This record gives sequence, structure tokens and C-alpha cells, in this order.
Amino acid sequence: MELTIYKTDGTSSGDKATLSDSIFAIEPNETVLYEDVRRILANRRQGTANTKERSEVRGGGRKAYKQKGTGMARRGSMRSPLLKGGGTVFGPSPRTYTIKLTKKAKRLARKSALSLKASEEAIRVLEDFTFDEIKTRQIVDILAALDLTGKKVMIVTADTDRNIVVSARNIPGVAVCEAVKPNTYDIMNSDAIIIQKSAIPVLENSVEPKIEEEAA
Repeated sequence: MELTIYKTDGTSSGDKATLSDSIFAIEPNETVLYEDVRRILANRRQGTANTKERSEVRGGGRKAYKQKGTGMARRGSMRSPLLKGGGTVFGPSPRTYTIKLTKKAKRLARKSALSLKASEEAIRVLEDFTFDEIKTRQIVDILAALDLTGKKVMIVTADTDRNIVVSARNIPGVAVCEAVKPNTYDIMNSDAIIIQKSAIPVLENSVEPKIEEEAA
């Protein structure tokens, strides 16, 4: 697959970037996509919600009221869930929401997400750029030139570039990350993905590591 490489002013540079078909042009597996996004979101949950059940609330040591003559049912404890201050019935308790997925499935999910975005023409390749100073306006101008203003955009760089990261962090919906970090949810949650030219091999190698054949 080949994509046009754009300049920061939105015009074509005249060159094309070659993307691996095994990563950007496969048939997306929607089931694995769903499972990986579900795994990522579930693993972000803290699982610290907690309520006190009948055995944990305070009180219940004395008899609530006399046994006979009240016209009410005999109540064994003030801890009853039916009374104010009583325990909670089937309330939440600390637990883990962790979901596991095999490496093969996670790799397939990332490939499916990238291929889906590529098929939607939501991936733009940009010439390598950096800023001499931190200035949000520079990112705003790039997004405007690429007609991506107001959209959720993920900018993928080969390495951490502090000036780019800080320049973009005040723009709602815009995120900057290294090529080795985007997961399935990050990709699917973006309306468009801007990839710097030098970040392409880093991204491809993180998704599908190239195993060098041992010399005979």
C-alpha cells in the first residue's frame, strides 16, 4: 500500500510512503477488535467500589424491640437490609476486572484497527517535523492544513518530542504518542491518524516484529 506524503502546509511532497500490506491492508477481524477494546477498557477499571454487607455494619448486639405485643414481625437484628443503617444486599465489593488476551490476538487486533483506518482513508503520512519552541498554534495550523480541525486526531512520532507533545496537549481530542505505544483502543478512538514518515518502520516493527534469520 502506498500513501502520499504531505508537508506541514497540507500540500503533497511529491513522494509516497510504502506501508506493509500485512498490517495496513488485511481483512479486519471485528470479533478480535471488540475483545481487545473490551480488554483495554476493563483493565483500566480500579475495581475499588465497596459496600458493607449485613455482617460488616455496626450494631445488632441488642434486641431491636420486645418479642411480643408490637404487632410487627420478629426482627432478629438491626443490621437487617430492610432497616435504615442496615447492610447492603448484593452490593459491590473490591474485585479485579482484568481480562487477558493472547499476544497473537492483540497483534491481530492492532492490525485490524490500522487496516480499518486505512480503508477509511483516515491515515495521513506527514514529513518529519519538529518545533523550535512550544506553541499550540503550530499544531492548529497543521490540522487546519490537513482539514482535520475539530476531529479526534492521533499524531504518531518515531520518538518522544516534548515540543510537539506539549504544543498539542491543550487541543481537545488531539493526542501525541510514540510509534511503539498506540493500542487498539487508541487507534479506533481516533477519527484520523497522522504518522510521521520516520515513525512508519517503528510502528510496523512494534505491530509485527521482524525476526532476523540466524546465519547458517
